[in-house]
Order: sequence, then C-alpha cells, then structure tokens
Amino acid sequence: MNANSEHDDPITALEGQAWALAAVVATLREAGGGSLEQALAADPARTAVLEAAGLVRRQGDGMVTGPVPAFDPAMADAAASARLGSMRQAVAAAAGEAAPGWDAQSDEVLLDQGRASAATGHALAGRLAPSLPGLADRLAAEGSRVLDIGTGTGALALALVQDLPQVQVTGIDSLERASRLARRELADVGPELASRIELRHQDAVDLRERDRYDLIWLPAPFLSDDALHACLPHVAAALTDEGWLVAGTNPAPSEPLLAAVAQWTATRNGGSAVTADRMAEELGDLGFRDLRRIPTVPGGPVLVAGLGPERVEAAP
Repeated sequence: MNANSEHDDPITALEGQAWALAAVVATLREAGGGSLEQALAADPARTAVLEAAGLVRRQGDGMVTGPVPAFDPAMADAAASARLGSMRQAVAAAAGEAAPGWDAQSDEVLLDQGRASAATGHALAGRLAPSLPGLADRLAAEGSRVLDIGTGTGALALALVQDLPQVQVTGIDSLERASRLARRELADVGPELASRIELRHQDAVDLRERDRYDLIWLPAPFLSDDALHACLPHVAAALTDEGWLVAGTNPAPSEPLLAAVAQWTATRNGGSAVTADRMAEELGDLGFRDLRRIPTVPGGPVLVAGLGPERVEAAP
C-alpha cells in the first residue's frame, strides 16, 4: 500500500480498512435478515464508511450499491459468514490465541465457514449442474449420489438435498469436531432431509470407493498440496461413468499484498493457494475431460469442472 502523502501512516490506513470490512460484514448480516435498504438506513455513520470506500453511493434520498456488486441480497448471509469467519481468524492470529490448522479454530469459525458454503451448495444445484452436460438428468434420477469432501458443518450437503429431491449426499471431513457440529446442525432440519445425508469422519486421501458418485465437490484450498495430489486419483475412481468433479480454487490475487495474505492463511490452515490453472493441469494429467473454468463472484473462487476419466475395460 502506498501512502498518499508523507503524513499518511500505512498501518493506520490498514486499520481503517479493517473497520471498513467490519462495516461491510455488519451491513450484510442485517441485509440477510431484512433488506439492504433497511440495513443502510439503520446506521448512517456506518453507511458513510461504505460510501467512503466506494461500495455504495447516494441516489436521491437513498443509497445504492456502487459499480462492484458487493451486496447481492441473495448472497448476503453467505457473504457475511465468510467474511466474519475470516475476521475471527485474523483476530485470533493477531492475539496469538489460535495455533495453525482448522482443528485449532473455534466452533464459531467452523460454523461461519459452514454457513458460507451453503450458497455454494445452492449454486451447484441450481446453476452449475444444469450447465454441465448430462449432470442435471443424473442428479434428478432416484438414487443419485453426491460426495461432499470437507463437509465441515454440513451446510453445503444440506443445501444440495434441499434443492435436489432425489439426491443422497455423503459428507466426509478429516476433522471430527466438524462432524459433531454437523450432526448438531442437521438435528434441526427434520428427518426427511437429514436421512438423505451420510456423515463420515474420513480424510479425502483415504477414499477408496469406486464408481459411486455422480458429482463430487472438492474445496481444493482446504487441502494441503500433498493431500490434494494424493487424493485426486481416488476421487477420479469414485466417480461414476460420466460423473463430474467440481473443484473450488482460489482466484489469482490481483496484487502482492493479497497474494501474500492468501499464502499466509493457506499455510496457517494447512491448506493450499491452488489456482484454477494448476487444478485444471492436474485434472488433465489424470485424464479428466471437458475441463471448464467457471468464475463465481468478483474476487471469489473459480470453479474447475471436469468429466471423469474414461473407464478402461480390464482385459479378459
């Protein structure tokens, strides 16, 4: 960050950005429970921070969002949860209160991350699946199966069974505490939905099922480079014939500060800063076909989708 004059303090400027992010999260949380207009009107001083940041602007007697779609009402809850979880982790890192790794994070951080993933589940079911050849029909068939790797607190799995009435979802996670939180969360959704979700305490590298899943969701940044490389052949084998893998990847950072932060957070949490290009290259090496890079929201993850490798018939 460059100071605007010799009197500017870059650390103070960073602190101001932290408070601006707090204003974003607070507004998103309120918008998710009502409307963006109500949230902006509820705290004029907070809204003035958003205006100064260029995220909203005055129009007539009210405020509207700026050129960047930072406040999509349909995504407000998920966006607030994602940012809030990140902020909680940043505060814990600054205070030395949490060791590296997801297992050291608080329940609140795990729940925030889970709530954020619900939007991904709805997007997979409602927008992405119909765009991938043959996938929507497969998921509409009775007995269709989806694997949710790194299911966390089960929010993505729940979104899938809500939107896809025939689908059975298996959610696996290497963190046992996350699985316990997922069972607690699913206890409140009713038996019909909960019965269609199987939760397993399992690492992706230990996956050994074959020809079972029509769709596999893989949040690549949550796995270390070694774990990601080791699990991908087993993920490929677990897909049914003509099944699809969809992997979430990090967007390419637009500036050195963002790149350094992405690497630091990935290292702290035992994950990776894998990009869409690298993921597509690894999948191509394994024989995945029809590889596609699918942007989400500005600054958000880039999805890499691939049709599983062709099955090679064993010689008689």
